[in-house]
Amino acid sequence: MNSETKIRQPIVTVAGHVDHGKTSILDCFRGSCVQSGEAGGITQKISFTKFPLEQIKRSCHLIDEQKIKLEIPGFLFIDTPGHTAFTNLRKRGGTLADLAILVVNIKEGIKPQTAEVLQIFKAHKTPFLIALNKLDTISGWRFDEEGSLKESIENQPQHTNQEFQEELLTFQGALSQHGFESDLFYDIDDFTKKIALVPCSAKTNQGIPELLLTLCGLSQKFLKQKLSLSKETRGVILEIKKQKSMDCIEAILYDGELKEGDEIAVASFSDIIVSKVRAIEEIEPLKFKYSQTKKAVAATGLRLHLTNKEEILPGMPFQKIDNNIKQIEQDFKKEISQTVKLDKKGIIVKADSLGSLEAVLTLLKQENIQVVKARIGPIKKSDIISARANLEIDPLDAVIVGFNVPLEEDIESRNIKLLTNDVVYKLIEDLQEWRTKRQAEIEKARLMELSSICKLEILHQYVFRNLNPAIFGVKVLTGKLATGLHLIDENNEKIARVKSLQLEKESVQEATEDQEVAVALPGVNFERRLKKVQFLYSDISEKQFKNFKKNKDLLSSKELKTLQEISEIKRKKKDDWGV
Repeated sequence: MNSETKIRQPIVTVAGHVDHGKTSILDCFRGSCVQSGEAGGITQKISFTKFPLEQIKRSCHLIDEQKIKLEIPGFLFIDTPGHTAFTNLRKRGGTLADLAILVVNIKEGIKPQTAEVLQIFKAHKTPFLIALNKLDTISGWRFDEEGSLKESIENQPQHTNQEFQEELLTFQGALSQHGFESDLFYDIDDFTKKIALVPCSAKTNQGIPELLLTLCGLSQKFLKQKLSLSKETRGVILEIKKQKSMDCIEAILYDGELKEGDEIAVASFSDIIVSKVRAIEEIEPLKFKYSQTKKAVAATGLRLHLTNKEEILPGMPFQKIDNNIKQIEQDFKKEISQTVKLDKKGIIVKADSLGSLEAVLTLLKQENIQVVKARIGPIKKSDIISARANLEIDPLDAVIVGFNVPLEEDIESRNIKLLTNDVVYKLIEDLQEWRTKRQAEIEKARLMELSSICKLEILHQYVFRNLNPAIFGVKVLTGKLATGLHLIDENNEKIARVKSLQLEKESVQEATEDQEVAVALPGVNFERRLKKVQFLYSDISEKQFKNFKKNKDLLSSKELKTLQEISEIKRKKKDDWGV
């Protein structure tokens, strides 16, 4: 192994909000090495770009101009989709990314997805810099190809410079609210204390050499010790790619070297999966295609053809077996149990990879939401069965949260809430909203168990029986009518206790708002007692009335109005009733 390969390429995550220009910036880095025909013919999303040292120097003239001696053999860029799965790629003892570039639209600032990424960087202590992209959208911006970026910023017309400074200060303020102090890269003396901001434009290429230069500087200064290759071969499964002839595994090798014929162990939620490497394809430098190889050295992007790929899940770590299978098994079990920490009770979570599962669990923990089961893959019938048990334990936990996962076909959720989204923060928001609403429903049900607010309109055209018991039609105007409910009239005269209800000739226990039912009242002569009565109300005690008033936020506007009417009826006999 020559001296140059003893230090591996830093793995750099390129993350940010959708449409803020992540891929455009990577295209600028790739520059002239991507033939237009090839770039135009991209049919498949490649998650990584291998960026060798020679190309870094070619794309960034500042390295030679400033006589910077680069010891890193290049970079391995991971272009993350908008969601968190790739941002949260894991390896033992931390995050897979050594460094990150957060791409932000200078005029749009921190979006919810950006905030989510910042949270993950903070949690994993990932060093990062920020590309303030779309500099060309600032009105009147002039691009000077000759001068430096600093000179270009300083030489802008007054109104343009003013707009730039305003956007910059607004962004820095927002960033500091997330716990990060920042400054323009050329104004920073200590990169450990401030986040470097590099204004740039993927459209005009302005600021791209400076972005690369800052990235190289951070790598040399802070990562050198971390980048030494070890003898152990380790990697992470990215995804399982479906191909015409066979499935293959897209993976990142982040330490050691992997050869054709090597035996690897892949972590899982149960036993480890052991497989032989049948063939290796490695991503070509600055290209969107792979080429066959007998041996690959970290850090690199691979496509692996394995003898056993059953049950392999995205985000899972793998390691080459070297007479140490028992040790690997222990390490993987420990790693998975530390990543997926569960509670004795709680909701069910499904996600598309181990990294995103961890991200969802981290954010749920921050919101004090407990999780009883967490797995990778689609929402299945078995998940519904598990969630159904929660209906008895705690109805607020009768929910399945799915991040970036589909539902299994023919799935029936019935009374289990299913929430799915491919943006984590939105998923957590939806869950909190549902739980708040569900909590109010539960509290209201408990309140209504003690008594009920109900207003009925007598349908005089439907009198089926005059007495013993009187049976006639009513329409439920407010609340719920149930058997056993005591009724009064508009003058606070007690009428009767509801004996039974019929809806379309079927006996029912209750009727809800807007339903028309036949009601049976014992001991009432309809002709004498109710012929001139228009409305009936539920009879409630003063104590119940005060309890309803205390919990009025749980009542609908109709129920509040009916409650007011009942209190007015009651005060016809007792002035201070309910006061």
